[in-house]
Amino acid sequence: MENIAVIGSGTMGNGIAHVFAQNGFKVSLIDISEAALEKGMATIAKNLDRQVKKEKIDEAKKTETLNNITTFTSVKEGAKGADLVVEAATENTDLKLKIFKELDEVCDEKTILASNTSSISITKIASVTNRPEKVIGMHFMNPVPVMKLVEIIRGYSTSDEVTERIMEMSKKLGKIPEEVNDYPGFIANRILMPMINEAIFSLFEGVAGVKEIDSVMKLGMAHPMGPLQLADFIGLDVCLSILNVLHDGLGDPKYRPCPLLINMVQAGKLGAKSGEGFYDYGHGTKDLVVASTFKK
Repeated sequence: MENIAVIGSGTMGNGIAHVFAQNGFKVSLIDISEAALEKGMATIAKNLDRQVKKEKIDEAKKTETLNNITTFTSVKEGAKGADLVVEAATENTDLKLKIFKELDEVCDEKTILASNTSSISITKIASVTNRPEKVIGMHFMNPVPVMKLVEIIRGYSTSDEVTERIMEMSKKLGKIPEEVNDYPGFIANRILMPMINEAIFSLFEGVAGVKEIDSVMKLGMAHPMGPLQLADFIGLDVCLSILNVLHDGLGDPKYRPCPLLINMVQAGKLGAKSGEGFYDYGHGTKDLVVASTFKK
C-alpha cells in the first residue's frame, strides 16, 4: 500500500496525514472546506518545524513530507486510486455512515476503508458498504505525530488479512498497534471516559475542586495530565458524545454522563478549543487557570 487518502483535515486528520507523509506514503488530504485544508496544512508545517527545531528531522525531510501531501475538496477526486482511506471526520454516526457509503461507491474494490472513530461501531459503519471484510478501525491517539498507540478495531466481518495488513502498516509508521474487538468505546475510551466522567461527578458533587482532582491523579497516580485537563484537551463535546455511545450501547447506568458535563457542552464551554472548559485558556499565560464558576 502506497497511496493513502485521509478524510478530514482537523486535529486528527492532519496529524494522520502528517505521519503517513513523513513515512514516505503519498497522501491525499480531503476536506469539503478549502479553509480547513489550508489550516490543516499550516498545522502540519508548524509541527514539522517543531520537529526540525528538536533535531528529530532535517529541512529536507520537512520538505519531502509536505510534498507527499496533496489536498482535495472532493472525496471522489481525492480517494481515486487510494490503497487505504482513513476517515477522520467529526465523531458523528450519521456523517460517518454517509462518508463510508460514498467511499464504497467511488473507491476501487481492493481499497481498505478505515475509520479513526474513538467509539462508533466499526460493524455498523461497515454495514453501509459492500466490502465489510475490508472495513476496520484505526484509532490514533492525539497528538498523532507524538503518541505511539494505534487501537486497531476489528468489525464483526473484518478479515484476518486486512487486520494483519493494517497492523503491519501501523508498525511502518513507527506506531505500536493493539488489536481489540468491536464493542462500544473499544478499550481506550471504555476505560478512560468513565474515569473522566467520575472526575466530573466528583467536582459536581463538591468532593474536591478542579485543581485538587487533577493534582491527586497526577501526583498520586503518575498521570501526566489530570482527568479534567485531559477532558478539556479532548473536547468536552467529544467526551459527551463518547459517553452517550457507551451508555446507549452497553445500557449500563455507570456510563451516564454527568449533568455538569451536559450543561457545559450546552453552554459552549468545550475546553481548550473554545477557550474555556474546566480551565480558562484565554488568560494569556502558560499556567493553567481554573475557570471561574461551575454551575450545577
